[in-house]
Amino acid sequence: MAAFAAAAGVYFGFPHEKELPNIWVFLAKLVPFVLAVEAIAAANLSAGVRRVIALAAIPICFLVYFTYFVPKIFFGEGVYYLVLMLTPFLILAFVLAWRLGGGSGGMARRLGYACILLQLSGLEDLAYLTINPHTDPKWTPIPEVWSWADHMTVRVGHELTKNEAFVFIGVHVVLAVLVLTLPDRFWRRLVGRKSPKPAEPADTRAEREPENVRAGG
Repeated sequence: MAAFAAAAGVYFGFPHEKELPNIWVFLAKLVPFVLAVEAIAAANLSAGVRRVIALAAIPICFLVYFTYFVPKIFFGEGVYYLVLMLTPFLILAFVLAWRLGGGSGGMARRLGYACILLQLSGLEDLAYLTINPHTDPKWTPIPEVWSWADHMTVRVGHELTKNEAFVFIGVHVVLAVLVLTLPDRFWRRLVGRKSPKPAEPADTRAEREPENVRAGG
């Protein structure tokens, strides 16, 4: 519920525009995503309950995409802002599908945070400049200053040059790969959590129990 409340706060509390005036607005818009990832990862449900939820949640996620985002985009209503909302929604739908399919909570977190790192990396900006047949001198060759990339500017503190943007993208991609590949014990140490102890074999426990306990006395 906290994730839904935070999403409503962002949707109704901020203008529907691509500009990010400062780092605090940027962070505030990330709060619903983080809360949703953590809620999905922390869910501890039986296989039967997961199956029931999946039968409803996965079609609902598709319908939200197909009956809200698609018509809005076709209508041309704030396409840029819609895509900004659609992308984290799809990430969360993928993470939810993983979790409901029996995937671990730890990997759900990894998938969610790795994907949001890729979204925020600037890869889409680079792809926009390279895969489209630009003829406008504004976009070809690749601009020397990426003045439009607010999601980069607010975090670095200035408009990035082309080479700085390449480094920025590379760092985010490397971080995403590390999130996905570093072992669980690394992340547990990073947040100060101890690794769970492996379950003790039953025969070992029996050897350590007093004779009167094993005999029922």
